[in-house]
Amino acid sequence: MPDLTPGPLPTSQGGEFVSTNADETRRFAAQLVSELQPGDCVLLIGELGVGKTTFVQGLAQGLGITEPVRSPTFVLMHEYHGRISLYHFDAYRIKNLDELREIGFEDTVRSPGITVIEWGEKTEKLLPWGCWRVSIELLPNQMRRIRVERPQLPKT
Repeated sequence: MPDLTPGPLPTSQGGEFVSTNADETRRFAAQLVSELQPGDCVLLIGELGVGKTTFVQGLAQGLGITEPVRSPTFVLMHEYHGRISLYHFDAYRIKNLDELREIGFEDTVRSPGITVIEWGEKTEKLLPWGCWRVSIELLPNQMRRIRVERPQLPKT
């Protein structure tokens, strides 16, 4: 069985962290903000209720956003303003990619803000190269394994 103790911020190639509660998940995400740049895109991948919105709350805290962060499941996107704008999408309910195109998804992803997409794997055909991937998995005792994959440079 893998080590289930909380770990440090991922290395430059990415890494893994085990969170024992929502506050640890938020703190981890807030730390990860220091690695993100304006224009970055973060795909959040994980089952329903695993803590994707909690992770976004931590990113928002790290960006100095003080307003409450809620899941945009029914409206598709929320915009928050801090040191860098945060665009929070939720693709759970989309039936096709045209729904995202209609609300300016592709322009938003290419903006100088940070774009975070819950259920991000559903949107990959619309995304630019080089998005971060954050997978969250439920473990025993309500712990979560958070895996971070940083964008890789294209091979030339």
